[in-house]
Amino acid sequence: MKKYRPNVAAVILSPNYPEKVEVLIAKRNDVDAWQFPQGGINEGESEEEALLRELKEEIGTNEVEILAKMPEWHTYEFPKTIAKKMYPYDGQRQRYFLLKLKRGAKINLNTAHPEFEDYKFVPVNKIFNYVKSFKRPVYKIVLNFFKKLGYI
Repeated sequence: MKKYRPNVAAVILSPNYPEKVEVLIAKRNDVDAWQFPQGGINEGESEEEALLRELKEEIGTNEVEILAKMPEWHTYEFPKTIAKKMYPYDGQRQRYFLLKLKRGAKINLNTAHPEFEDYKFVPVNKIFNYVKSFKRPVYKIVLNFFKKLGYI
């Protein structure tokens, strides 16, 4: 039986939304990969609490407005190279949120335990020029869902 780590993930729109529809992607500092901020849900923590905590830990701010969340969870399995580090989990079970970064919020990747070395806001249709990993299929589902809701 596969074991999946409960996780939240954030699709963050720039403060210029809705005039400009751009989302934040960040480059990991341990592998050559771009992704949306994400992180585990601790015991006793709500999804929203985990989301705000993870944002503060990963991008140095949780000054966001929650616009929407996906009703269902999505799972993916870790590639073999990552699976060893994530034992006892085989992958992650994620709930995705669509957020808007508040005007004046400052992103700071130099956090207590930095996970990212760079970030940028890119147009939604350019995401897959950067994201090339095993997360791609789930990202397509997530972006299509928020598009159908009329946000992106």
